[in-house]
Parts: sequence; C-alpha cells; structure tokens
Amino acid sequence: MRWAADAVATMREGARVRLDYTAQSLWRVDRMIDDLRQEGTPLPAVRSVLRGFGAYAGEVIVRQTGAEWWTSGGEHWVRTPDGRLWDPIAEARRCFDGDGGSLRLLCRDATAGGRG
Repeated sequence: MRWAADAVATMREGARVRLDYTAQSLWRVDRMIDDLRQEGTPLPAVRSVLRGFGAYAGEVIVRQTGAEWWTSGGEHWVRTPDGRLWDPIAEARRCFDGDGGSLRLLCRDATAGGRG
C-alpha cells in the first residue's frame, strides 16, 4: 500500500528511523505515536501521519500472514487468511487518542491467528 511506503520513506529521510516491515519495528511506531500525543500535537496536524503508520502496520500483517487489503466506502482493512478483519488505521488513531491502542499488539493478535 502506498501510504505504508510513504511512511517508511518519511521516517527514513526525516526522522532517520528505519522501518523494515517487521513486527519488532512496530515498537518504534507505537513510541513515535505516543511521543506525538505527549507533545500535544493537534490531530489535524498528524492525521496523514497516523494513516501512514496504520497502513505500515497493516502491511506488516499482510507480509507476515499472507493477508490482503480490503477497501469499502473509503475505509481500509486487512483480512487475514482466517477471515478476520483488522483495522490498523483506526488502531493508529486509538494509539494517538490514548485509548489503549497499540499497533504492536494488533500485529501480534493478527499474526497469532494466521499461524493457527
């Protein structure tokens, strides 16, 4: 997904953070989202960044499980081989909102089911 690739490029070039599409890299993404929240960054200023981080997490799930992206009505989900739908873009927003979201934990849960 293009949003994921854009997030990877932006982090590499702007923040000097390497994202390599591994589940371990999502620790860094969760921390970056938390840092944005702690700094009091307004949501409109980070909306596209959160979309990119969510897409990146979704792409990690896709690559680890053989899942595929599903789109409907402007919404984007990841469907894992076991048939479950995951919403990593909304999860990135929950991380930012401080509602207990975690892209790392979402990936863990999604990939655990895919290993069955």
